[in-house]
Amino acid sequence: MTAGLRIESLTKEFVPGRPVLDGVDVAVGPGEFVCVVGASGSGKSTLLSLIAGLTRPTSGRVLLDGHEVLGPGPDRGLVFQTASLYPWRTVARNVAFGLEALGVPRAVRQERVAWLLDEVGLGHLAGALPGRLSGGQQQRVSIARALACAPRVLLLDEPFGALDVQTKEDMQVFIRQVWQDVATDPAGDAPVTAPLTSPAGPERRSTVVMVTHDVEEAVFLGRRVLVLSSDPGRISQDIDIDLPEPRTLEIKRSPAFLEIKAAVEDLVRAEHRAHQARLAS
Repeated sequence: MTAGLRIESLTKEFVPGRPVLDGVDVAVGPGEFVCVVGASGSGKSTLLSLIAGLTRPTSGRVLLDGHEVLGPGPDRGLVFQTASLYPWRTVARNVAFGLEALGVPRAVRQERVAWLLDEVGLGHLAGALPGRLSGGQQQRVSIARALACAPRVLLLDEPFGALDVQTKEDMQVFIRQVWQDVATDPAGDAPVTAPLTSPAGPERRSTVVMVTHDVEEAVFLGRRVLVLSSDPGRISQDIDIDLPEPRTLEIKRSPAFLEIKAAVEDLVRAEHRAHQARLAS
């Protein structure tokens, strides 16, 4: 079963008395795709770091299937804006890195990596070094690496922010397809030990939390969009995105999509104006 994620009264201070996040409460159901938007400095990336267990909250807690997150773990995969691949390891060995660390047998690793690279369209580059790859290809490797250990939660920190428009849209379609098709470990407590060739139902999809500055991207990808206020970061809006599935790029031109996008943009602008007013007062 995939993860239920709950964030309770979460506050994070890097400087005492100046919270970056303050009293954040949100629940993300198993297999949901949730996007987080907000101005720079609203604590979006800090929120992901707290879910990943890379930093500890000042108060409050993050729960994954009822268990408090106390540090990093293979049940959560994280993809950053830059690919952060090991330049001396081949594409296949980059994807296999987490499986190696977990002691997964070599034959199982090879089968899992080959399947994932086929899923992301890079099977023909398994033996290449990252320096030979385009930016979009490197991000595909990063996503495959994050999926290799069959995480119950996939965390995406503006993974397409540095890409050109065409590559970015290609990657948006790609990550949506991966979310639809790649199942997590059916037992929920260990890496998948063999490729899964059947589509992933909602009960076996990774739960995805993605941070982005791009409202259009958030509306296209997310089943929900969370809007963070700034200084301190709080969830000011939690919006259900009611659009047909599966989503294709053509939906971005539909009246329903444009209406939702405009509404979310208005909310983000309103939060920005409120933040500026607080700074001026």
